[in-house]
Amino acid sequence: MRMLTSEERPQAAVETLPVAASNGVATHAPRHHAPHHPPVSSLREPLVEGYRSAGDVTDDIVGLMERRPGRAWWIGLSVSVALLALGAGAAWHTMTTGIGTWGLNRTVGWAFDITNFVFWIGIGHAGTFISAILYLFNQKWRTSINRSAEAMTLIAVACAGIFPVLHMGRPWLFFWILPYFNERGTLWVNFRSPLLWDFFAISTYLTISAVFWYMGLLPDLATARDRVVSKVRRTVYRVMSFGWNGSNRTWSRYETLYMILAALATPLVLSVHSIVSFDFATSIVPGWHATILPPYFVAGAVFSGFAMVLTLMIVARKVMSLERYITIQHLENMAKVTLLTGSIVSLAYLTEAFMAFYSGSPWEQAMLINRSMGPYAWAYWTMVTCNALVPQLFWFRKLRRSVPVILTLSILVNVGMWFERFVIIVTSLHRDFLPSSWAMYAPTQTEIFILLGSFGLFFTLFLLFVRFFPVISMSEVKGVIDYAKH
Repeated sequence: MRMLTSEERPQAAVETLPVAASNGVATHAPRHHAPHHPPVSSLREPLVEGYRSAGDVTDDIVGLMERRPGRAWWIGLSVSVALLALGAGAAWHTMTTGIGTWGLNRTVGWAFDITNFVFWIGIGHAGTFISAILYLFNQKWRTSINRSAEAMTLIAVACAGIFPVLHMGRPWLFFWILPYFNERGTLWVNFRSPLLWDFFAISTYLTISAVFWYMGLLPDLATARDRVVSKVRRTVYRVMSFGWNGSNRTWSRYETLYMILAALATPLVLSVHSIVSFDFATSIVPGWHATILPPYFVAGAVFSGFAMVLTLMIVARKVMSLERYITIQHLENMAKVTLLTGSIVSLAYLTEAFMAFYSGSPWEQAMLINRSMGPYAWAYWTMVTCNALVPQLFWFRKLRRSVPVILTLSILVNVGMWFERFVIIVTSLHRDFLPSSWAMYAPTQTEIFILLGSFGLFFTLFLLFVRFFPVISMSEVKGVIDYAKH
């Protein structure tokens, strides 16, 4: 590429830009921007639209944190808090009365509680996938969405933890599951139980994800520390940024640690939901006793997680005017991943049906017939429609780049994935080996309120996150603002 001569080079306009010095004190340095924009490559689309400079990125994101929230944010927070209060009241009623307030019976001992637990754990998988795996593969399109996806992971895992604790019946004895030295003689936890390893895997996943999320926040918290006007916020961000000074040594150590955490978090994407699937695969219940469950659960988790990320990002980019940073290209890439994982889930459905008849097992065949033609057939076909058929619309580029279509399909995918967990759990239990013990299950009002409360908790925490933290990783976005420029 030919270098421009001094006569051809455009005269640059100069304006001041606050810059964090090595001692953490903001100074002012000149910022140059050319009046003529560089040409854009015809081979790839820009990841940041509008020819934003590094200073513009800081102004846009920090400005979101300083501005008063709009009416849409307050309405969303009010509805979320109301749902949270409703769920908290139902949870308190369950703890004080017992799980007899739920619709469980001797045959169906797991239902809404474990369905919601597996659903929320699956939602949390997309954050680690986007942040860790795509980072290791140097996928630059992740930079505008990884921060929100990581926060979504932490919030979803917190929502998931509610249901096993409530299902214990005595939540105040939750510490009994911890393998610590105690005074109860030889009474120890059952290390052979996949339920125990659920706790170990999920707590590890939560810890690594929280550290990974917070490490990524440090450069942006330091930027906010040097730019916000409020003294209270400046003090909070100063404490949270751990004395970040932006020196070369700091950046070098940060990037090394970030890479290590990404490498540690990547196996968790495969291990956590695989261990969750062992809750079912190690049993002898028809519909659960299958070796396909671990990869099937992992693909389904990433599938539902990306659908939730799409839902949140589409709403956030509209309400917070982030169209420059969360572009159609970002949405299309996430739609492609949704299509891929949705196709894997569809293959798993076909494999289950094939193996039921190929194995010649009357129990597996009866299970499949009961799911597709029994009293819960409506839930089964809702699952198949939303998870197997709906994502195939993403084969069409025009639909992958239509925001209303993507939003609609992502919501349907989440509905279908919830019903998938319901079908796997309830339809495998309500008709077991003995017809004399067959029973139907229907959720009670208490269970429905707890489910709504978990959504209230999720959206309340997410709305608070986008209000007080940088919703987009400024430090990473600044590295891709020239992605498609010559």
